[in-house]
Amino acid sequence: MIRLNLNRLFALALSGVLLTTAATALLPMSPAQAQARALPDFTDLVEQVGPSVVNIRTLEKVSAEAGSGSPGEKEMQEFFRRFGLPMPNLPRSGPRRGQPQDEEQPRGVGSGFVLTADGMILTNAHVLEGADEVMVTLTDKREFKARIIGADKRSDVAVVKIDATGLPAVKVGDVGRLKVGEWVMAIGSPFGLENTVTAGIVSAKQRDTGDYLPFIQTDVAINPGNSGGPLINMRGEVVGINSQIYSRSGGSMGISFAIPMDEALRVSEQLRASGRVTRGRIGVQIGPVSKDVAESIGLGKPQGALVNGVEAGAPADKAGVEAGDIIIKFDGKAVEKSSDLPRMVGSTKPGTKSTLTVFRRGSTKELSVVIAEIEAEKSAKKTTEKDDKPKHPHIGQSIGLAVSELTKEQKGALSGHGGVRVDSAVDNAARAGIREGDIIMQLGNLVVSDIKSFEAALAKVDKTKPIGVLVRRGELAQIVVIRPNK
Repeated sequence: MIRLNLNRLFALALSGVLLTTAATALLPMSPAQAQARALPDFTDLVEQVGPSVVNIRTLEKVSAEAGSGSPGEKEMQEFFRRFGLPMPNLPRSGPRRGQPQDEEQPRGVGSGFVLTADGMILTNAHVLEGADEVMVTLTDKREFKARIIGADKRSDVAVVKIDATGLPAVKVGDVGRLKVGEWVMAIGSPFGLENTVTAGIVSAKQRDTGDYLPFIQTDVAINPGNSGGPLINMRGEVVGINSQIYSRSGGSMGISFAIPMDEALRVSEQLRASGRVTRGRIGVQIGPVSKDVAESIGLGKPQGALVNGVEAGAPADKAGVEAGDIIIKFDGKAVEKSSDLPRMVGSTKPGTKSTLTVFRRGSTKELSVVIAEIEAEKSAKKTTEKDDKPKHPHIGQSIGLAVSELTKEQKGALSGHGGVRVDSAVDNAARAGIREGDIIMQLGNLVVSDIKSFEAALAKVDKTKPIGVLVRRGELAQIVVIRPNK
């Protein structure tokens, strides 16, 4: 009887424990528990992508006189040169006795990853800069001498080829799906330490640090030697090429930049096809549109690219683009900020007929332009003219200006657009940044071609509100805002 009761009690206690455990399991997890469970595990990703990451060593041929310095010193020189830091005074070792005249010495170290199974490898252009020979080492320790297919300095993308087959190629991810705050991982060879894995999150997208690339910013630990390695999402897909860091110390400070993979692939396709990259151009100098400028000319919101100057004879000039225009669309796609336009035009094939939507003097206008191929920038020409036209010190004084008619030479330089020359700028106009010698081409949304049209425009604008003024200085033009007295 006693045994029976004890057994029954034990059974009841056991069932109570099981019920309590089951009930606990059904309770919702605390935020801390959920967060701990959500922390990522990168082990599978490393096993999946790691074999596709390669180490890249570059060699250069140097004479005995120029070849002093240890391999470590060469790497330090490459690092300081790349990130714009002052090179410290390092002790230099002299050439070894009997050293041949053209000895290959290590120049730098970087990373890369397998793009195709037949040996196409993607890396940074700066990793290969100045290299006479490129050596690629796989994770299985096989080493190959690589052939440079092409390198593009503007995008910092390069392609090399090794003679191998059956290599583990990476999977390319959709950069458009990448979100700020998302976990990412990098694999590379920082300071020559191969197969090093670091991780972090996406800090920002579309970061403007270059003319043709909107970078991915992360807090992944990136150091010299990581350059050219892959940035990998949690699906094991490559979404970027680690390219740059921001650093005051020479090491990682939690700010690194990667080239978006969609941009890198576009460049790599051209490099593989022809060994070079062609980009479009239309021949304009542009600047940002500030909130004050947008409000003063009736644009509504700060958007687009403000045309500061148009190159004579360039596609934009032939299309009718004028200084002071704001390009708000290219081929129907919105130009949200000025840095968008070079990327849009640059990625367009030369010879393509495209459409520019410009905001000009209060209304929009569509212009047809034929894209040309980008070329070296032309230097601005300086001219001096004799100013012998009568001045009109009283015209424009209500907004702090004294102006005069343009000389014949000045009118010729403006291709017939006209304007008035600023003889002095004080008070409101000076605070806006206008100075002597500037040429006013537009007041408010009204064209200024001479003194008479300047007077007419001045009479029409509301002087109690900010006034947008199109000013040309040298070869460039910009819109400045003259504010009323408070």
